Amino acid sequence: MAAGTHIEWTEATWNPVTGCTRVSEGCDNCYAVAMTRRLGAMGIDKYDGLVNRGKSHFNGHVKLHRDALEIPQRRSAPTLYFVNSMSDLFHDGIPDDFIADVFEVMAVTPRHTYQILTKRPERMASFASNLRFGDGRSFADAPLPNVWLGTSVENQQRATERIPVLASCPAAVRFLSCEPLLSQIDIGTFLKSRDIHWVIVGGESGPRSRPLDPDWVRMIQNDCASAGVAFFFRQWGGRNKRLTGRLLDGET
Repeated sequence: MAAGTHIEWTEATWNPVTGCTRVSEGCDNCYAVAMTRRLGAMGIDKYDGLVNRGKSHFNGHVKLHRDALEIPQRRSAPTLYFVNSMSDLFHDGIPDDFIADVFEVMAVTPRHTYQILTKRPERMASFASNLRFGDGRSFADAPLPNVWLGTSVENQQRATERIPVLASCPAAVRFLSCEPLLSQIDIGTFLKSRDIHWVIVGGESGPRSRPLDPDWVRMIQNDCASAGVAFFFRQWGGRNKRLTGRLLDGET
């Protein structure tokens, strides 16, 4: 499925896969779990059976939706797509050939821009480095200019683990999602190499949201400014993100 979205840093979501597995602390209150549970309970097959009853995490099953590969091809208006907002394209349950088909769609629709965000950058780096398209082109030699690759970093441990791996990925644009930001992180050293082009920061939302300290956000903003890296603050989050808003020091 593809749909409009309230995610401020994109225009639409495109979900050729549904279902996932918890991999780190940032997954603990994942919005996609609650949404998948609700849609599955409504009898929508794409989401049925992906969250165990009474549990707050995905159960590890994934569903591939080959029919969804046609959606960007049918859309003529240039669109900024967040790929797999309800899953992770580099989940180990997704075959390489299906991921390759997703990249083929992105290759033949240069009018669109695609944002791929993963908590599994090791697989993404390996896949991107070895991908060849049907016409023989190597993604590593000529990354698609309309494909952005990103990874999530919710605390210092995940930043230290994942950012160097992302930096090794062939990509036209590499980005970080520090959302939900769960602690202070120092990414200044990683940004100095200029291998990261954009950083998104945001708090967790929902009834079990964990707090976001404004100084954590300002530290990342300052690191980005020092390195000349684009910075985007998405939201403060909390139980009601509409009330807390998305102003940082009086600015959007």
